[in-house]
Amino acid sequence: MIVICKKGNIAVDAQIKSSPGISEESGIGTWRRPANEPSLADVFRSVRVSDHSTSWRRMAAFFGPGYMVAVGYMDPGNWATSIAGGSKFGYTLLFVALLSNIMAIVLQSLCARLAIGSGRDLAQACRDGYPQWAAIPLWLFAEIAIIATDVAEVIGTAIGLNLLFGIPLEIGVLLTALDVFVVLLLQRLGFRYLEAFIIAMLGVIAVCFAVQIAMADPEWGAVIRGFAPTTEILKNPEMLYLALGIIGATVMPHNLYLHSAIVQTRDYGTSTAQKREALKFATIDSTAALCLALLINASILILAAAAFHHSGKTEVVELGEAQSLLHPLLGSAIAPTLFGIALLCCGLNSTVTATLAGQTVMEGFLHIRLAPWIRRLITRSVALLPAAGVTLLYGEAETGKLLILTQVVLSLQLPFAVVPLVQFTASRGKLGDLVSPRWLTAAAAIIAVMIIALNAKLVYDFFLG
Repeated sequence: MIVICKKGNIAVDAQIKSSPGISEESGIGTWRRPANEPSLADVFRSVRVSDHSTSWRRMAAFFGPGYMVAVGYMDPGNWATSIAGGSKFGYTLLFVALLSNIMAIVLQSLCARLAIGSGRDLAQACRDGYPQWAAIPLWLFAEIAIIATDVAEVIGTAIGLNLLFGIPLEIGVLLTALDVFVVLLLQRLGFRYLEAFIIAMLGVIAVCFAVQIAMADPEWGAVIRGFAPTTEILKNPEMLYLALGIIGATVMPHNLYLHSAIVQTRDYGTSTAQKREALKFATIDSTAALCLALLINASILILAAAAFHHSGKTEVVELGEAQSLLHPLLGSAIAPTLFGIALLCCGLNSTVTATLAGQTVMEGFLHIRLAPWIRRLITRSVALLPAAGVTLLYGEAETGKLLILTQVVLSLQLPFAVVPLVQFTASRGKLGDLVSPRWLTAAAAIIAVMIIALNAKLVYDFFLG
């Protein structure tokens, strides 16, 4: 099957026949179906990686996808869980932020390995590797995760518009449907422009939080101690609930599907040596980006702990309430504005990545190709219902709780993405020479078991605790 990419009219073999992971034979260790046409076909292999340039220039060609993935680790839902955790428990949950980031680094490296080793994204791998009775439920779970992500984006962006421009939440929720045009414009310009937009927004967010942290002047000794593990997280159901929310907001299911698709925007070649180099550079890119995400996530929690917890404001959940309290607590009128700017940038960034993740999931699982704006409007319409309903019925007071709930829903969906990812990347028959080393498979399996165990504990506490 030959696919003509729009960017530069580059012809590429979508099946990448030299890949050892592609087989039309069914059986243990092989794919049940031959490779499909790639997801996001209009940008597939559209970023050139020159064979004749230096290693530094080739590595620079891989700079970008990791930062698009990092967006999902600091979306508005993450803000809600981090603010609630910081205001309620101080710096204690910083350990959870660190742990979830380590999990993310491991899992995202597996996504790059799956994509480069097999020529498939995670959605295609599930469709080609499992029978239909298993693949269809996995697709449904993936769609639920994307809708939960979209709910968080709708609410976060609407609150950002409200904080900066005074637009009522009800109107802001409806205006978020228009952000699809931002995605369409950036996609028409080219994938590197899309990545540049994301990185620029991340830079703005980082600067905003750096200034706010300087104003809050946290107790740095307590901050460092907050990164140490504690059994209190497992003993306290409320703390566990927020901890799972942080994990769900950090290690997000749709990011696993997204990363395995956008890594393939690089034209890295088909030989084993070229694929090994591509995997190395893609892993460096995602690891560096996720370290930046950890700094921003930790900054949100540190700001909440320093500004709210130590001032006796231990029940701050709503983003709007948090913003209004920053001025009197920090003594600066610029702090609330910086908070609103960062929140709006997060909402816009998350819109772009969620749209691409939605396309990947639908194309990969169902092999259905819709125009990006149609796919975006479908998912956004579904997400608007709970967001608009809560806003209209209860006002801003309950939006923070809905944000936290969406992150817990994401955490509950994680095993259905993590387990297939670990299984596929551990199979030599599917990945050939790029199969995961045993130590990496063991680490990923431990992460999967931890996520499943924590989810089981959460469900037990919710129904019986």
